[in-house]
Amino acid sequence: MSLTKDLTLLSDRINALSESQTLAMSKKSRELAAKGHQVINLSIGEPDFQTPQHIKDAAKKAIDEGFSFYTPVSGILELRQAIADKLRKENNIDWKADNIVVSTGAKQSLANALMCLVNPGDEVIIFSPYWVSYSEMVKLAEGETVLLEGPFENDFKVTADQLEKAITPRTKVVMYSSPSNPTGSVFTEKELREIAEVLAKHENIFVIADEIYEYINYEPNYFSLGSIPSIKERVITINGMSKGFAMTGWRVGYMAAAKWIADACDKLQGQITSGTCSISQKAAVAAVKGDMKPTQDMAKAYLRRRDLVLGLLKEIPGIRTFTPKGAFYVFPEVNDYFGKTDGETTIHTADDLCMYILNKVYVSLVTGEAFGAPNCIRISYAASDENLTEALRRMKDALAQLH
Repeated sequence: MSLTKDLTLLSDRINALSESQTLAMSKKSRELAAKGHQVINLSIGEPDFQTPQHIKDAAKKAIDEGFSFYTPVSGILELRQAIADKLRKENNIDWKADNIVVSTGAKQSLANALMCLVNPGDEVIIFSPYWVSYSEMVKLAEGETVLLEGPFENDFKVTADQLEKAITPRTKVVMYSSPSNPTGSVFTEKELREIAEVLAKHENIFVIADEIYEYINYEPNYFSLGSIPSIKERVITINGMSKGFAMTGWRVGYMAAAKWIADACDKLQGQITSGTCSISQKAAVAAVKGDMKPTQDMAKAYLRRRDLVLGLLKEIPGIRTFTPKGAFYVFPEVNDYFGKTDGETTIHTADDLCMYILNKVYVSLVTGEAFGAPNCIRISYAASDENLTEALRRMKDALAQLH
């Protein structure tokens, strides 16, 4: 059977789907590393810290106590109550345990919400630059993505005025992350209240607020859109354990929403995965209820690394950036290098630049095109100070050869 024929036998929805470019770059990095090259991977959004010990201990205890059976689809009550308490205390979002659905990672929580709200042809406004999977999830839900681009001068943040102009009778969902992947930008309380004023006028529009990087935030007084009473019933708050607690492989995410939305997501999840790993859920209880010092220490380390990377980037001509307020990414504009060559390779796009840097000096980055910003690249600083310093030195050397 030919490759072409094989693809025609696949469903239209999977053929329409794009491969994650962040995972694709990681795959290419591994291939080069397997050939013996010393690759520094700054392409993947994963903490480089170990899961805190008290969380691992809780998982071991759950194993020893035989907590290995199916759990309720939405998660064990102990965890959902702990999440509800956290949201009330830290985010001023007053939901009960029945409003919480725990899933196998925040990615599943996002997909659940979209699949339960979006009909074919519904428009989903995504604040851009955006996390790569948002638009692909909208495709799976048979909706239509409307990208709303935040200006560089506003740290890539979309304004309330922009949102108001983008809304149409077909708009069903607005979707964003704060702190943002890929930009590291954080919406202020003032900015989110202005956005809420726009949304309050449109009672059939819902918001998916992705707060997965909440704890990697360098500004005081983090603010959640879901705490605003006028739109509370229409905000689906997404969060999880992976970033703030260095628990990427444990696969625990959650959503908080009006009960009828939570019930719909429970219904969907019950037909796809049911409840997530029982042991991971017990570990998540310890994360949400336990000592926050390890999380705070990680955030301090990320802040130091951010400043290290920003300082090193200033030494490279032709790169324009701003100071991100959260997450662990720097998202500089690099279009000054478009059209330049080292005599062998000519750079036309950010994709070309990332591949040039990977093949020339073995540093793995991600093109901004994957995030809706084709003039940018994403640099993850979830890496050691030594690797960051060496990676930026290599990048500087490689870029200096372009004329």
